[in-house]
Amino acid sequence: MASAGLNSSKLSVFSKQITLGETMADWEERRQQADETFARFVPDAEPARVLASMERNLGALGTFAFSAVGEMWSRPNLSRRDRSLMIIAVLAAQSRDEELVLHTGVGLRHGLTRTEIEEINLHIAAYVGFPAAMAASRRMDQAFRDAEGVEQLAGRTGAEHLGDDERLERAAEVRSTLTGGTAAPDPGQDLADLHTLLGDVGDWAMLWAFGEIWARPQLSRRDRSLIVIAILTALGQEAELAFHVPAGLNHGLTREEIEEVMTHLCLYAGFPRAVDGMRAARRAFES
Repeated sequence: MASAGLNSSKLSVFSKQITLGETMADWEERRQQADETFARFVPDAEPARVLASMERNLGALGTFAFSAVGEMWSRPNLSRRDRSLMIIAVLAAQSRDEELVLHTGVGLRHGLTRTEIEEINLHIAAYVGFPAAMAASRRMDQAFRDAEGVEQLAGRTGAEHLGDDERLERAAEVRSTLTGGTAAPDPGQDLADLHTLLGDVGDWAMLWAFGEIWARPQLSRRDRSLIVIAILTALGQEAELAFHVPAGLNHGLTREEIEEVMTHLCLYAGFPRAVDGMRAARRAFES
């Protein structure tokens, strides 16, 4: 088929100029990126053998997965640590058990700590539900045992036991940062406003999600926003993105970083979710 509408020998793809006829060079570049990426994903296997195995078992899907994953994880707008943080959250939200075990180990190799990875599950509990969070915790433990070379992990320490006054004070501080200072400054009034809007759901959101989870020090507010934006995008929660995208900006994420979340999720949540997420994010940027 003739290239109708093409007036130049160059196409703009992924914000760079690619000359037609240079596909072999492009493939070699992507192959190098994939080799570097999969050396971290599967450190005990040579990337060439990983590619051969993926193509043997998956055919064309294996070729595209190897190349696309390598290219996506090499993009500059988010660190590999940040990418691991959000992808672990998305896989936990989707109940992708096998991939979650793999990416938990990858996250450790990208600089995340066990404490930081475990903290993701509190947001899974709040935004997806306790069953998904508990299932994800069991899968993560498998990766932690492998990383530590043990059959049994050491016991954990529970959260602080907070009274409602402390939860409310912490929630008000969190809500102030999430909204850029537009939430009611009086904690009682803020709780009353949420209750008027959402009934008892508002009470639970205020005291538990905001007053306990978001207020914890184990992850920065920026990291928490990154996690939540990724989860909401993967689940198609555009209405919630309208609140959490501006909150992410208030917590230090840049527009470029938020858009990179959507780009990365093309591979892990599918193009429809990524497209809807990008549209929701850009509407939020302009509001």
